[in-house]
Amino acid sequence: MSRVPQSPLDAAAVNRPLRGRAAIVGAATYGCGEAPGMDDMTLLVRAAHAAVADAGLTMQDIDGLATCSVNASMWTMPVIEHLGINPTYVDGTMIGGSSFIAHLLPAIRALEAGQCKAVLVCYGSAQRSATFGRKESVAARRFLDPQPYEFPYEPVLPVSAYALAAARHMHEFGTTREQLAEVAVAARAWAQQNPEAFMRDPLTIEDVLAARPIASPLTVRDCCLVTDGGGALVLTRAERARDLPNPPVYVLGNATAIWNRQISCMPDLTTTAAAQSGAQAFAMAGLQAKDMDMAQVYDAFTINTLLFLEDLGFCAKGEAGAFVQNGGIAPGGRLAVNTNGGGLSCVHPGMYGIFALIEAVRQLRGEAGARQLSRHDTAVVHGNGGTLSSQSTAVLGTADTL
Repeated sequence: MSRVPQSPLDAAAVNRPLRGRAAIVGAATYGCGEAPGMDDMTLLVRAAHAAVADAGLTMQDIDGLATCSVNASMWTMPVIEHLGINPTYVDGTMIGGSSFIAHLLPAIRALEAGQCKAVLVCYGSAQRSATFGRKESVAARRFLDPQPYEFPYEPVLPVSAYALAAARHMHEFGTTREQLAEVAVAARAWAQQNPEAFMRDPLTIEDVLAARPIASPLTVRDCCLVTDGGGALVLTRAERARDLPNPPVYVLGNATAIWNRQISCMPDLTTTAAAQSGAQAFAMAGLQAKDMDMAQVYDAFTINTLLFLEDLGFCAKGEAGAFVQNGGIAPGGRLAVNTNGGGLSCVHPGMYGIFALIEAVRQLRGEAGARQLSRHDTAVVHGNGGTLSSQSTAVLGTADTL
């Protein structure tokens, strides 16, 4: 019996008038993979300038900013300095890897209210190349972000937490190691069609199972990459978007839900707050999972994809293992999932959410090259932060969905 919070969908009703009122008009990445000699800010600034140019705008047109960093609580301030902008709307909300998807709805409200005209959402991390990398960042957060019910036991976070969720899913629903491995193999198959992907070597289920163990039942191939990379998006009101160079990608729905910080406080290890954020985002959009041409979900670990496919409504709870079997989410499968290769094979510089959004934009604009989907009018993008802590869902669509 699930013990998860029961939340009404009132938020979707409140936000429904904002459906399609804003659009993503520019998107870009920079330095994905390895970027030696660059720091977080350099990657962010270069991605930001590329996204603004992609939108057909200049940096002087940007009067709204949404950004955050794992390592700096006041990150918006130096970003403003480096970009040379004077925003009238600033959002520095930091809820982990889902932050950039969560930034959408507040930005849309600011645009609709006339507080600003163009919002830049941006991120950069040199996690792979930096001297102060992931190991040092995790150590610092033991003091800056204490988790009193877990840190005394010295778990290897975040992987220990996700391994716990994976073990519980296997115990409760009979999910197999081979089914978890299918997620990694599918991600690699998509990555092989993406020249930007960091890992493109062939990968089999046997390779995943035989890889170096990290935290039972997960091996290193069940775990996301550690890369560098920057990503950025530009949003404007829908009316302005129609006059800009690229086909607008409309935000049809967006919602965020948080039920816990520590995984030890999670109400049910097999049900995440994506069940709430997804339901609200779909309700705002007036669409359902079955209406989606693709799903770009935060795959920090293979178990994430299974949990989010279930919680977003693509299959019933406990059925995601069977859903992904036999290439179910690989190219040519029943559902296109993480078509860039995801965090498992494409890019994962600390926080992945913005890259899931960028891949959805590229697919919806028909710019995905060899991996381009033939049907590309709708996309659900889902972000995860912490250890299955924050969850944010966005539903995006082309002009045909308005």
